[in-house]
Amino acid sequence: MTDAPAVAATSVAAVGPGRLILVVGPSGAGKDTLLALAKAACADDRGIVFPRRLITRASSASEDNEEVSADDFERGVANGDYAMHWEAHGHRYALARAIDDEIRAGRTVIANVSRTVIAAARRHYASAIVVSITAPPEVLAARLAARARASDGQLGQRLARTVDETTSVPDFTIVNSGGADYHARQLVRIIKDERWDG
Repeated sequence: MTDAPAVAATSVAAVGPGRLILVVGPSGAGKDTLLALAKAACADDRGIVFPRRLITRASSASEDNEEVSADDFERGVANGDYAMHWEAHGHRYALARAIDDEIRAGRTVIANVSRTVIAAARRHYASAIVVSITAPPEVLAARLAARARASDGQLGQRLARTVDETTSVPDFTIVNSGGADYHARQLVRIIKDERWDG
């Protein structure tokens, strides 16, 4: 079953005053690696939240996700349990509605999402910041080949996937082709709203 990307609308007013940082980018860009390093660097800051995604596939070693069955996911959509949900590469993904409470409490929420939800998120949240993490094509291909996760589907299809860039222009771009620690520090500066040197 396919479903359109969705961001739940609970009221007319945009959700705030906290910030929602949406991390996007192609498969193999290293999003989960940089997010894990950033999470460790921000562990002592209670104002920064890294929610777990719900996914209808098993998590890998590099991810901190919660696996849910397709039936449970569908029930969650029907019950309005998700702040946003989308489909990619034959799997369904969601962020729990609890992130809205964190944002209303003034916290910063950071999550790896699909670029397809950006336009709706920018309408629904008072401060939605998009960080694109990418890498040169040959680096993406090498990383995906090395990962070789069966649930990922065809390598060529993942590399060829495109999204309408007119609705998903990022606020920041990290070209993750160097040291992961360095690029994670770039991400942390964005999360903490510090000076950006990208």
